[in-house]
Amino acid sequence: CNMKKIVIFYGSTTGRTEGVAEKIAEKLGVPSSNVYSASDIKKVDIGSYDVFILGSSTWGDGELQDDWYDAIEVLKKENLKDKIVALFGCGDSYSYEDTFCDAMGILYKELENTGCRFCGAVSTDGYGFSSSSSVVDGKFVGLALDEENEDNKTDERIDNWVEELKKCIE
Repeated sequence: CNMKKIVIFYGSTTGRTEGVAEKIAEKLGVPSSNVYSASDIKKVDIGSYDVFILGSSTWGDGELQDDWYDAIEVLKKENLKDKIVALFGCGDSYSYEDTFCDAMGILYKELENTGCRFCGAVSTDGYGFSSSSSVVDGKFVGLALDEENEDNKTDERIDNWVEELKKCIE
């Protein structure tokens, strides 16, 4: 079985999204040397990877984490045709219930015309929020996490998502 080469990029200000990225890497068997802050994207040979796992926390009124503003432009200039992209996001479904995990939706919109193949959509069942730009066709475009209010569900959500990803990546 030819293992696809996976890279993980995260945008993290408080360290929570970075922590999630590390958990995902561990469960997928991705070496820590393939886990980067989005701010380091220019140092990475994008073309050498088959699978991109991208994570961002949501800030302000449903905005990307700061490191992603430049990073997403770098990614969009690359040839992502037939590359697999999986997204994850951290948000606060209580205090920001109307922009929950919007940053993940922004990454999705930015990349949807690049020819990449998205995988890892997640049902909205069991989440409490009122609206999110990361919901497309009734599902989250990736793994939505609420480390603020539902951190007791995070590990199970990651485990379930990683199992889905494995099917998609093989």
